[in-house]
Amino acid sequence: MKKVILAVLIGGLLASSFSMAHGGRTDKDGCHRDTKAGTRHCH
Repeated sequence: MKKVILAVLIGGLLASSFSMAHGGRTDKDGCHRDTKAGTRHCH
């Protein structure tokens, strides 16, 4: 059981390292505008 808990914790740490934040200003809706592509994405 301890091995399962350890595996879940390590997996969670590894998965969380892939979700990295990026800088940039946001509008009132919390969205970023990509002026080159003409798109926007929200958080």
